[in-house]
Amino acid sequence: MANNKSALKRIKIAERNRLQNRYYKASARTLIKLFVKQLETYKVSKSQNDRAKAQTLLNSIYSLLDKGCKKKVYHRNTAARKKAQLAAQLKNT
Repeated sequence: MANNKSALKRIKIAERNRLQNRYYKASARTLIKLFVKQLETYKVSKSQNDRAKAQTLLNSIYSLLDKGCKKKVYHRNTAARKKAQLAAQLKNT
């Protein structure tokens, strides 16, 4: 256990950051799974409505990754790599 006030503060800050990181990463994973599922639907139907839904999901993923990058949850290159891979998936369908 911590022996001084600064160590206690660091423990509290680390816990706060851990929960914040977990929220961003879990939300991103969930949205990516929904996006991939929507892409599968679009591959089968070839409907422009399904493509628009996939694009909307992609935009929300971009937003979440950018916010996570801003709050130092993701490294900027990691966020850029994830965004590029998802955009390529949409382009190649």
